Amino acid sequence: MSHDHKAVFVLWCHEGQSAELLAKSLLVDAGRRLGAAGARGVQVNISDAAVAAAMLRLTAFPAPVDAVVSVWLPSADAGAVTAVLSQVARHVEGWFVEEEAPIPPPDVPLGERQPGLANVAFLRRPAELPYERWLELWKTRHTKVAIDAQATFGYVQNRVLGPATDGASQVDAVVEELFPIEALTDPHAFYGSRGDGHELWRRATVMLESVSAFGADRDVDVVPTSRYRVV
Repeated sequence: MSHDHKAVFVLWCHEGQSAELLAKSLLVDAGRRLGAAGARGVQVNISDAAVAAAMLRLTAFPAPVDAVVSVWLPSADAGAVTAVLSQVARHVEGWFVEEEAPIPPPDVPLGERQPGLANVAFLRRPAELPYERWLELWKTRHTKVAIDAQATFGYVQNRVLGPATDGASQVDAVVEELFPIEALTDPHAFYGSRGDGHELWRRATVMLESVSAFGADRDVDVVPTSRYRVV
């Protein structure tokens, strides 16, 4: 989307609330209220039953993330949006980001689930790695490796510019990758290795070496989700 300001929020369910109930709140009601709060675009990613079997799920936040909401705004003011999200979730943290899409995700009708699996990763720069070097290793070097070594059909990079909520944790980038639904449990479907064990090993090794170079082999969240556009 071409709007000037994008913010990415992570949400955690209320005690006793399921991801499905949170999804209903976000998809049915909160989307409308976010639009009324000034959002020009809203994307909802839910860690729901459809992706519960995911073989890859990593958590560095104090608790696993239940939903990720991306919002496009006319100005760098997320107060009204944060207020809406805080009414449907126990805890909300957000960041303003600069978006690039090396592989733009396919368009789907508003409110419909994007086919496949959407993995959302939250990256943190190691303290010993200077920012510009980290950015080069991630954006310039790793991007082609990730696209070549995995079976992604959508790839979105979000460089964090600063917090959108008070007290937001350190996060330096948010990456969303779309995979075939079979990638939930099948490494060959995840890496696109077509059942070839040697090729699977090669691709997995190349990926591990690349992510290790900029610290994404540790202190990272990977949240498997179902993806929707609601505004």
